[in-house]
Amino acid sequence: MNVFLIGYRGTGKSTVSRLVAERWGRAWVDADEWLERKAGRTIREIFASDGETAFRDLETEVVVELAARDETVIALGGGAILRETNRTAIRGRGLVVWLQASAPVLASRLQHDPSTGERRPALTSLSGLAEIEQLLAVREPLYRLCADLVIDTEDREPVEIAEEIYAEVRRRATVAGVRGEETVN
Repeated sequence: MNVFLIGYRGTGKSTVSRLVAERWGRAWVDADEWLERKAGRTIREIFASDGETAFRDLETEVVVELAARDETVIALGGGAILRETNRTAIRGRGLVVWLQASAPVLASRLQHDPSTGERRPALTSLSGLAEIEQLLAVREPLYRLCADLVIDTEDREPVEIAEEIYAEVRRRATVAGVRGEETVN
């Protein structure tokens, strides 16, 4: 079983995935970082030179590749759920956790994150809060469709969120053990 963290950028997926992996004693991967290493360029550079479709094609390769792993905590990019192929790849391969926060909180977090401007492209003609609201309107139904567990990250510390996710991993391992299925250590 894997653990997939989904949600908009700024929800804490990378930080929380590392903490869950440490607690669980397993590997973790940030899919966006994996993609950038594979491409040898930042996401912003890929968007600028090749466009969003080429980026989404590469993202799909990465999602399918990472979903094939076992017992790994994987932080997916915010838009990874846009393609059915990606949703299918993670479905049934582990626990899918949607980390969420309100658009104003996300706008504030992203404004104070230096890597956002350097590595991430604008995804619409809008900016800041307006872009986040527009994208969330499209993405939230897809996040909801994929999620086994939804966690609001607004007023919680990453370690607290990681503990909640790990507790769910343990609960599922216990249920699987009772049914005689493969269990999680």
